[in-house]
Order: sequence, then C-alpha cells, then structure tokens
Amino acid sequence: MMRVILDTNVLVSALLVAGSVPTRLLDAWFEGSFTLLTSEEQLEELRRVTRYPRIRAYVDPATAGSLVNDLRHFAELVTDLPPVDVSVDPGDNFLLAMAEAGRADYLVTADKRDVLALRRHGVTRIVKARRFLEIIEQP
Repeated sequence: MMRVILDTNVLVSALLVAGSVPTRLLDAWFEGSFTLLTSEEQLEELRRVTRYPRIRAYVDPATAGSLVNDLRHFAELVTDLPPVDVSVDPGDNFLLAMAEAGRADYLVTADKRDVLALRRHGVTRIVKARRFLEIIEQP
C-alpha cells in the first residue's frame, strides 16, 4: 500500500472546504486507499495553525481537534525524524524528514514554491493534491 504524507496545508484545506480535493484525499485515506503518515511535529503544527484567528473563523475547534485525534489514532506515527535542511522554508524540513523516516511514496502539498519545487526527496515524489487524487483514482 502507498505510504503518503499530506502536508499540513492540505489537511487545513480539507477542514476549510467541504468536497474539495483535500477533503476527497482525507476521505480516500479513511476508505483505505493509502497509508497516511504523520508525526508529533505535524500534529503540533496542525493544532497551532487551526488556532489562528483567520482559520478559527471558518473551522470549529472541535472539528479541528477531531482531525488531530483521527490522525493520532489511525495514521502511522513517524518518530525519530532525521535532521533535514533542504527546503527554502525551514518550517517545511520536518515534512521531508518524515518522508525519509517513514519511507513515504508521496508527499502531497499545496505549497506552490518551496517543497513542491523539489519534486522529489529521496524516494518520495512531491506532488500537488489534485495530481495525487488523479493517481489514486486511476483504475
């Protein structure tokens, strides 16, 4: 089964827009289409970002907390992240470390420049959310 990381920006987008590509990716994970990887670093980032006033205006704290709990209980938790200093945005390096430690097949992001520009990190392909949805929906 494919091992996948959904960037925190994809997870937040799934909370913001029902029926969106990110929401469909979360649904596909719940249906068993791929193994989702996460880490304590990502869970903390998700908790922090969903508390921003501009996000809280649209996302109920209980809904955000439910997603964090689902990730903690049902995703594969990647630990012992290696040091990585590759991304232009240092805040994204933990995603690349997760990709290495978790042997991810894909890192799915909405990031337009930094992480997406790398296209690959080790064995991990870095793709946009819509492209990954196309990949998992292929017959």
